[in-house]
Amino acid sequence: MIKLSVLDQSPVSEGSSPAEALAQTAALAREAERLGYFRFWVAEHHFAPGLAGSSPEVLMAHLAAVTSSIRIGSGGILLPHYSAYKVAENFRVLQALYPGRIDLGIGRAAGGGVLAVRALQEYGKAGPDHYSLQIADLIAYLNNGADLHHRFAGLQAMPVVASPPEIWLLGSSRDSAELAARLGTGLAFARFINFSEGEEAMAAYRAHFCPSPLLLKPQGMVAVFAACAETAEEADRLASSMDLSAVLLDKTHVSTPTPSIESALSYPYTPYEKHIVSENRKHILVGSPEEICDQLYEICARFGCEEVIIASVMHDFSDKLKSYRLIAEACGLAGRQSPS
Repeated sequence: MIKLSVLDQSPVSEGSSPAEALAQTAALAREAERLGYFRFWVAEHHFAPGLAGSSPEVLMAHLAAVTSSIRIGSGGILLPHYSAYKVAENFRVLQALYPGRIDLGIGRAAGGGVLAVRALQEYGKAGPDHYSLQIADLIAYLNNGADLHHRFAGLQAMPVVASPPEIWLLGSSRDSAELAARLGTGLAFARFINFSEGEEAMAAYRAHFCPSPLLLKPQGMVAVFAACAETAEEADRLASSMDLSAVLLDKTHVSTPTPSIESALSYPYTPYEKHIVSENRKHILVGSPEEICDQLYEICARFGCEEVIIASVMHDFSDKLKSYRLIAEACGLAGRQSPS
């Protein structure tokens, strides 16, 4: 058995609102827990009209409150924008409120356009060159505090908790994989961003992994987009919304609300736009429950990992719920019984 988890970006659907998108994220978290998914992560995006999740820490607190056992995490906190110490405090509070259920996934993507990044870092000095230092600081603050040789010797994040959250490094390159190996964190590889280099990156992570207070052995996860329906033909129809989303993103460089299936099927694609769709489909698993399940096991075997985290973007929330339910049933997840 492999572990299956959920990544939700709180996508806003055409004709809907960001408030509805956030409510659907909460509803999806409850359903994911019922179906037997292992963890539920939310993303961070800024100045993105098509994605409502701009503050994962706040959203995580709500999701943990409306669920009872599923792990809740960030996929991820974009660390270069922030103080490592403040991130450590935020996650210690979450861990104190929901012991043993919190994951801290961190990344270094911009998460928004140039204007948003400038605003996020207006008074900060962090940048790509400081990223590995930030992670090391974060790990120190979350564990026993900064050591005597640290510039902030003895500093520890509060409140005191029994154990720190799980720490995962998010990445889509070999560089990120080797950094995760060197620091001894888990690695979540974004296959939906980099389709071709994931197996090599995961192999490098495992080969160079250094045991740490966080992990004694490597722990890998692969992130994928998936669209599942009762038939492959229906799944292909549902995935058409993601096809048009990819084209619109290429045009505007800003995420837009997820188009309806009707909008996607009636859109007059140019030859160039058809090429974009074709390339984007390489990043998405599309098919019947049995086909998706087979692909998930194949990915785990090729990557040498134990867990896949699935993001599903569909215009109709009921189709999205059904996609996750069909995958859970096909892969034999042990769901929780609803309270009587």
